Amino acid sequence: MKNPVIALLTDFGEEDFFVGSLKGVITSINPSAQILDITHHVPPFDVLAGGFILYAVYRYYPSGTIFLMIVDPGVGSARRILLIETDEYMFIAPDNGMLSLVLDSVGVSKIINVTNPKYFLPEPSSTFEGRDKMAPVAAWLSKGVAPSEFGRGISDCVRMEVQRPCIEKGGIIGQILYVDKFGNLITNVPTMDVNHLFERIEEKKMICRVGKEEIARFEQSYSFVNKGELLFLPGSLGLIEIALREGSAKEKLAAHPGDTIRIALE
Repeated sequence: MKNPVIALLTDFGEEDFFVGSLKGVITSINPSAQILDITHHVPPFDVLAGGFILYAVYRYYPSGTIFLMIVDPGVGSARRILLIETDEYMFIAPDNGMLSLVLDSVGVSKIINVTNPKYFLPEPSSTFEGRDKMAPVAAWLSKGVAPSEFGRGISDCVRMEVQRPCIEKGGIIGQILYVDKFGNLITNVPTMDVNHLFERIEEKKMICRVGKEEIARFEQSYSFVNKGELLFLPGSLGLIEIALREGSAKEKLAAHPGDTIRIALE
């Protein structure tokens, strides 16, 4: 790309010097790089949330984008730094499982264990490897340095154990993956699976259970229910979401990522 895109996703917030340091390092190496912020408000150390946000947005970026993700509870430890090349994108991240959801949906060409100090800042800190190692690698990569220059190829990386939905007779068991700022609960259940179940309803009613709560309204949008009413519906990512119109389903249901849900015919 003539003006390569480097997209940043971190849990740094924007109050301190962290994000500004990343951008300073990148632009001092490659002033022509376009730096875009996905978000810097991932909940601190929440690798699953960071991975889900990346999964939700990566496909909308131009081919050739370099994604730099830093949600890193293991900074300064023996965990590796990864550079992953796919058919369309490059991903730089700590090897802590944050890329799991994305890697399940893209074709991986190479996985590089980033170790070459030639492309790090001098005397890198053990507490800010994002600035001293990952940001320079993103910048040099955007200038055309080949991925193989940053380290040796490896065949594995850490994967998070993300439960897959289980289709059983008369229902689907899944889990909550993410809670957005509105308190909507985004699940791992594909809308197409529920639509298939819905086609076979006949005289039966579809129920979504979260804990002890039963939600009886499956609708196509929030407008079909009244303010303060719970529903489950097809979300914009092709996954089922549980919502409270003009309110927080998270608070109403006391629900969290990882909680089990069940959608069934009754």
